Amino acid sequence: MHVMILGAAGMLGAKLARAVDGGAVPGATRLTLVDLVKPQPVAGLPCVCHGLDLTDPVALDELISTEPDMVFHLAAVVSGQAEAEFDLGYTVNLDLTRALLEGLRGLRTAPRLVFSSSLAVYGPPFPDSVPEDFVLRPASSYGVQKAMAELLVADYTRKGFVRGTSVRLPTVSIRPGAPNAAASGFLSGILREPLAGQTAELPVDEATRVWIASPDVSVAGLAHTGALDWASLKPHPVLNLRGISVSVAEMLDALEAEAGPEARARVVRVDRPEIARIVQSWPQAFDTVTATRLGFPVNEGIDDVIREYVGQFGKMA
Repeated sequence: MHVMILGAAGMLGAKLARAVDGGAVPGATRLTLVDLVKPQPVAGLPCVCHGLDLTDPVALDELISTEPDMVFHLAAVVSGQAEAEFDLGYTVNLDLTRALLEGLRGLRTAPRLVFSSSLAVYGPPFPDSVPEDFVLRPASSYGVQKAMAELLVADYTRKGFVRGTSVRLPTVSIRPGAPNAAASGFLSGILREPLAGQTAELPVDEATRVWIASPDVSVAGLAHTGALDWASLKPHPVLNLRGISVSVAEMLDALEAEAGPEARARVVRVDRPEIARIVQSWPQAFDTVTATRLGFPVNEGIDDVIREYVGQFGKMA
């Protein structure tokens, strides 16, 4: 089985490539990894890596002509950037997805497609826990783009052109490395930077509650989607992946328990009203009964999230 990962140079894409290489998607025999920046190859499976602009129709057509059997579509402009750069957000998050679906349709093989969506497809007001059939009412351009892409994936699946599943990821925390342009980036920064002895900015009130999953659990969820047989997934064109509901205060409590009060003191409250508006327009908790029944993974709690990061990247002594 030929597996293609779009957005493979990013943190999740690179981890997913290693997971597929390690056998997380049974039947995978070769990999194609694609991003604007050329991804690193995996160690085991035959692997072709491309650094290219997926919005270039010629480049996209050439990729699809290699006839992938399964595509993980992670390529995206993130939330804060999509809000700030309106045209770019629609070009990448919507137009590219439509072009990809058209290309896969032309193969006439109905390849599997796993589309990385987001909890940003929802908007307030919310119940305490958002049910699986809750109305889509996005409150950001990013959320609108993801919601429209979900509908495209569902329709191309209904017509038999692809076998697609959209998975709504929780906010991923703790992301390693430098901050990105996502509105949710601070949810990694308020833990990552203090663990490294650096200050971090907090643009929301500590009472703000968020829905998160660690990088490893998020990647395991993506891989599990690819590993499940189509008969199990076909009735569920969209899945809310499992996460944990935690307040910022609870995140900082766990940081203090792991690294002491001096680490917590490195988190500085700042006023960023646009970031706060976007983040507070996202749900705080979800009903994930379908993902639970299908065996998707979940973190045990915020302490588990921090232990994963410290185990891989350490902390300041």
